[in-house]
Parts: sequence; structure tokens; C-alpha cells
Amino acid sequence: MGIVITLLVIWLVLSILGFVLEGLLWLAFIGLVLFVATAVWGWFKRKANV
Repeated sequence: MGIVITLLVIWLVLSILGFVLEGLLWLAFIGLVLFVATAVWGWFKRKANV
């Protein structure tokens, strides 16, 4: 579970960086997609363990 949280933090930082630097707007969208994908994957893995 620790690696999922680490990945979520990394994707969130990349998204914020992409929105702050207007030239890197593509980075924001990639970061958001990866954030959502990692969150969904972590949620399903957590439900499987319960």
C-alpha cells in the first residue's frame, strides 16, 4: 500500500507542476490520468484484500 501512496503523491506533484507552468499543461493531464488510474487500482487491490 505504501507504493500506491507514493505513486499518488508523485502524480499529484506532476499535475500541480503542469498546471503552474503553462507550457507543461500536457504534464498536468498525464499526471491526472495516472493519479486516477493509480487510485482506482489501489482501491480495487484494497477491496480484494478485505
